[in-house]
Amino acid sequence: MRVGLFIPCYVDQFFPNAAIATLELLEKLGVAVQFPINQTCCGQPMANSGYEHLTGGCNELFMKNFDGFDYIVAPSGSCVLHVREHLRSDEAPVKARDIAHKVFELTSFLTDILKVESLDSRFPYRVGMHQSCHGQRGLHLSQMTELVAPQFSKPGKLLGMVKDIDLIPLSRKDECCGFGGTFCVTEEAVSAKMGQDRVEDHLEHGAEYITGVDMSCLMHMEGILKRRDSKVKVIHIAEILNAQL
Repeated sequence: MRVGLFIPCYVDQFFPNAAIATLELLEKLGVAVQFPINQTCCGQPMANSGYEHLTGGCNELFMKNFDGFDYIVAPSGSCVLHVREHLRSDEAPVKARDIAHKVFELTSFLTDILKVESLDSRFPYRVGMHQSCHGQRGLHLSQMTELVAPQFSKPGKLLGMVKDIDLIPLSRKDECCGFGGTFCVTEEAVSAKMGQDRVEDHLEHGAEYITGVDMSCLMHMEGILKRRDSKVKVIHIAEILNAQL
């Protein structure tokens, strides 16, 4: 299979280690990965702010960069959900739809497409896993606790394959961190308080690291941790799944 690596702009600029870990992990699993060098923002920030009608250039560039791949994989649930639901093209609507359906969040690709059952990784730390809203409620990476339904978690299943990891329980395991993209700008106080509550749950259960599938959520919580002078660190799930100590 030919897999295109889709790296969101904020990961590229602020958290390149998450992108590198994603590439290395996929290659270790035998996937031939290509990185289209001209990719830029997928257009989600503009769409979230009410300007989706101005994202045509982002859509066309995304299609140009990722046309021809069997799958497109990204270490970001929110960006994947945006592309899957909002990629549009007036000139090539069928192509846009086909490309959108090929876009996968990393943990979903590993569990649903590659069907990974074991990993050669080790991470001997106490880790709290944050279930991001886009991943859980949009991409169905895990079950929502308010539903009377069998519980599952694709990121949790993969973390369970990591040697020596200590996954801690949380009191509210699928609570929103408050980031919400532009929400953290327009509703700063509410966003910060939600983030403080989310971080506190991890701290109360002794986490050394907080992980998840979205560096945007982790970035939000990292800022709160740093303001508290906490030693707890955030780390993208790809970095854990790729870790060999």
